[in-house]
Amino acid sequence: MKFEICVDSVAGVRAAQAAGAHRVELCADLFEGGITPSRGTIRQARTVAGIGLHVIVRPRGGDFVFDDDEMAAMLADVETARAEGADGVVIGVLEADGRVDVARTRALMAAAGPLSVTFHRAFDMTPDPVAALETLVDLGVQRILTSGQEASVLEGLPLIADLVRRAGERVIVMPGGGITERNVARIVAGARPKEIHFAALQPSDSPATLRRPHVFMGGELRQPEWSRLETSAPLVGAVLARAGAGGRDR
Repeated sequence: MKFEICVDSVAGVRAAQAAGAHRVELCADLFEGGITPSRGTIRQARTVAGIGLHVIVRPRGGDFVFDDDEMAAMLADVETARAEGADGVVIGVLEADGRVDVARTRALMAAAGPLSVTFHRAFDMTPDPVAALETLVDLGVQRILTSGQEASVLEGLPLIADLVRRAGERVIVMPGGGITERNVARIVAGARPKEIHFAALQPSDSPATLRRPHVFMGGELRQPEWSRLETSAPLVGAVLARAGAGGRDR
């Protein structure tokens, strides 16, 4: 079984690598569910040896129905990820009714060329997951990231197990969403996935010594300015150990 860690920094890539993970999904702005990281971040992340690098291509938070300008930006971002040496890209494009946008997915896959392609949790917004699975198999994506169309993988486990069975060897169905050290063994036993996806974040105090607590960068809806969420190598390692697979050789 392979382990993919959702990270939002190069430090997160290093932590995942040190803990024995096989791959990271590199994002920016996890508060929005992950959007495309900068070219500089991708470039620096690629300097970390011994771990796979997949880059999310998503221009904004919110829904997965994108206009022509957003599509053009995504095509350029796929080309950037490819040029910077990423091993794969993570995409997800839907029609207004929730069905997979076949034409735009096909165009993004063509831009990706030989890179591995994951269809992300946009899948969890499709009206018919079995139909969406078959559409993505026909398109040729390598994996589908899903919480089983529920708030967490534990709640969506019955559907995930069914999708894993239906997919067979045609596409990897990768559970992701709320996987922790406490529940990963149940998820592995219940779905028997080939790969799993999770974040392993813990609060870390800001190194800034000059602070103005009355000044906020995010307006009224805000996260703490003086605390960060950083990927924890011990947390990654704990999940790998509980999953019973130990990760890659370190």
